[in-house]
Amino acid sequence: MKRIYLLFFLCATFAIKASAQHNPYLCCEDTCAHTHGIDMSHYQGEVFWETIGEHTNMAYVYLKATEGGDRIDARYERNIDLAHRHGLKVGSYHFFRPKTPLSLQLKNFKAQCLPGEQDLIPMLDVETTGNLSPKAFCDSLHKFLELMEEAYHQKPLIYTFRNFYNKHLQGMLDDYHLMIAMYSDEQPLLADGRDYTIWQYTSKGRIVGVTTDVDKSRFMGKHSLREIRYRH
Repeated sequence: MKRIYLLFFLCATFAIKASAQHNPYLCCEDTCAHTHGIDMSHYQGEVFWETIGEHTNMAYVYLKATEGGDRIDARYERNIDLAHRHGLKVGSYHFFRPKTPLSLQLKNFKAQCLPGEQDLIPMLDVETTGNLSPKAFCDSLHKFLELMEEAYHQKPLIYTFRNFYNKHLQGMLDDYHLMIAMYSDEQPLLADGRDYTIWQYTSKGRIVGVTTDVDKSRFMGKHSLREIRYRH
């Protein structure tokens, strides 16, 4: 009988420990002093911004506004309004399509990303070369970054994955703040040793107020939110 009770105790203890280890709501932002934020789009569906604002440690949110020359995120307008109402610092991002005419992409983004509604500098999501040659991709990206800077009078934040940066972007973005995505317990290292401002550390984050997985990020080292504030 003692063996049975001992076995039951050990199983229960293991189950409790396993449950704590896999608790999706026990997150980095609850146990550290870093400044944390989220990225959101229509993929998250209905979002309860009041709950996020009052019950989480999220300081900022980047919202998808546009993609390519004509795609607009269906929840952008509602999300930016409610995120502001409930105390988050808000920025907007554009998903870059290198082969789409740059003037159309800029026009699309400018129609949604209004300077008066921004707390944070615009962000450019760079994840594809569009099957362009390295030179053509580089030219397209740099021209679009110049157009964004001319339109908003400040350099945009660049979002990309670590492997994409290492393969396609080394040496191209030295004057820009970077948000690097790598979903791992270990902090990403860029092949050229480049410093970066923000690390998106998971695409499977959970947060009260959202029923789906959420991209979560945090500032690195001594970097802070003031470095990417929109200068009005």
